[in-house]
Amino acid sequence: MKSYEEINAKIRAGQAVVVTAEEVIHIAKDIGVKEAAKKIDVVTTGTFGIMCSSGAFLNFWHTKPKIKMQRVWLDNVPAYGGLAAVDCYLGATELDINDPANTHHPGNFRHGGGHVIEDLIAGREVHLRAEAYGTDCYPRRTYEQTITINDLRQAFIFSPRNCYQNYNVATNCSDQTIYTYMGVLKPHMANIHYSSAGQLSPLLNDPYYRSIGIGTHIFLGGGEGFVAWPGTQHAPSDPRNERGLPLGGAGTLAVIGDMKQMDSRFIRGVSVTGYGVSLMVGIGVPIPILDEEMLYYTTVEDKDIQAPLCDYGPDGYPTGEPCTLGYLNYAELKSGEVEFEGKKIRTAPLSSYSKAQEIAATLKQWISDGCFELGQPSRLIPGDSSFSRKEDRHDNE
Repeated sequence: MKSYEEINAKIRAGQAVVVTAEEVIHIAKDIGVKEAAKKIDVVTTGTFGIMCSSGAFLNFWHTKPKIKMQRVWLDNVPAYGGLAAVDCYLGATELDINDPANTHHPGNFRHGGGHVIEDLIAGREVHLRAEAYGTDCYPRRTYEQTITINDLRQAFIFSPRNCYQNYNVATNCSDQTIYTYMGVLKPHMANIHYSSAGQLSPLLNDPYYRSIGIGTHIFLGGGEGFVAWPGTQHAPSDPRNERGLPLGGAGTLAVIGDMKQMDSRFIRGVSVTGYGVSLMVGIGVPIPILDEEMLYYTTVEDKDIQAPLCDYGPDGYPTGEPCTLGYLNYAELKSGEVEFEGKKIRTAPLSSYSKAQEIAATLKQWISDGCFELGQPSRLIPGDSSFSRKEDRHDNE
């Protein structure tokens, strides 16, 4: 048994043994789980993919004379101004007011909230425009200014649902091409898309959330962040396989972090043809090896993780009815081709495994250098059904 205090003391002393979730697999095979648990203090994880339920709180300095911003636009993308005078929330999927959306299907969705968030983190200029109805204490009615992130008093990511534990695998059984948040899916199951780092994915390395909760210190978008709460649609009661890994989306995290520390290499605005705009987010969670069981769970491999293959055609996912055709593991999916019901089907990821590897390696380096300590959760995220929603467990998006 090890404690957070003991592991953090070793981190401060530069003596902690830190490995990535890829490296621990080979170590455990060489020396066994029991010896590996004694030797290793922290296992780092990583994921980088589209996370639609993301956004940022921004605070502008007060103007002279003062304004109570009612309507706010950043590079023509609306932000929610129903807060205090100079606060707003910019959602990743909000569209540019001039975007034709799907008027001519499929739309290109070239610009939106995710792109503005990336631009701010990258230090690029963004045009701020605000309108107000005016009050005695906030008399100004309009304001315009070109700003960068350095002109903001505060700017922080606060995302209500990131880092899905597992995720749907998408195909299309219909006879027409469809445009979804899982990408362009060709008719007659001609292709399959998936979105997960598999064996590197944070919540798959701690499937029962023994070390993850409010206050967990994480890598977020190239900087430091924290787990703030269980994410929306957190569903820990999803059915699981014999290794304890969920067969549906299951766990999610609400996360928070300072945008001024972040790196736009790990926060990217994206345009999804026929669907909308979103944000690709990089997250890494350090798993403390508190005991042998914790080490065992971090030895998960792609072949151990099954994900539901779902039909996103008109008669499947859009109806809200169960749409699962079967299950595929991530070793199969990452091979580039799977065989399903006698048919060979090409596969492709919507997430970046190489970025996930970079995140896990970066987090490993931060901890090894003594500049990133573990955060012991004040409360673990729920692991029982009393907190889960009664809904179709494949309603991931």
